[in-house]
Amino acid sequence: MSRTVLWDTFSADYDRFVDWEQRLARELPFLEGLLAAHGARSVLDVACGTGQHAIALAQRGYQVAGADVSQEMIRGARKNAEEAGVVVDFRVAGFGALSQALARQYDALLCLGNSLPSVPDEEGLGRALEDMAQVLRPGGLLIIQNLNYDRLWRQRQRFLPLETHRQDGQEWLFLRFMDFHERSLTFNMVVLHKQNSSWDYWAEGTELRPIFAEQLTEELRRAGFAGPETYGDYSGQPYDPDESGDLIVVAQKRGK
Repeated sequence: MSRTVLWDTFSADYDRFVDWEQRLARELPFLEGLLAAHGARSVLDVACGTGQHAIALAQRGYQVAGADVSQEMIRGARKNAEEAGVVVDFRVAGFGALSQALARQYDALLCLGNSLPSVPDEEGLGRALEDMAQVLRPGGLLIIQNLNYDRLWRQRQRFLPLETHRQDGQEWLFLRFMDFHERSLTFNMVVLHKQNSSWDYWAEGTELRPIFAEQLTEELRRAGFAGPETYGDYSGQPYDPDESGDLIVVAQKRGK
């Protein structure tokens, strides 16, 4: 199963699916607090999608770059940056290929939106984290946000909340659900679109591998990161494997 077909297809609807005003208002204070505490001014957003986090940070004076494996997502990100009047260096590059695509190091790296579980296996996860370390300066900050798979995997929660969007007399419904396998899961997206009283739809899926908190913190240490700290949400609440919706991990590349 291709790992880019879903995101290439979804790129046209992604900014309808996400309420960016609400999401950024919730997430940016946490992110900017960490960036300020570490003196970070240059930021790389990995798996950046349509670039909204990167654009918001650029508007706040950060020097920002973005990378995503989906060419269609990057095309949308470049268009969004142009419309916002900011300069962001967006590149097509997936996990494990950042150091080849980007010829510099950054003060901080973001990997948000449950993106890292798209890495196909444990060996690939190690390579991805080592590659992230290569594009960070010594002492650089890494922030990763995934779903809480410690809870999700145990509970086998299949369906995520239904999302809707209305614009110019049209309507979109976004249905997300998961099929669980022995060591992986299929993340499915169904998008229904109503226009002129007529509905059409598309559906795609992609394979994800669960990443558990203990596994991720251990792999980060192996990849050259120090002091992984875990949070359960963007308000900075402690991570609870039984209750938290998210797993947010904050670490620093070793060295000075």
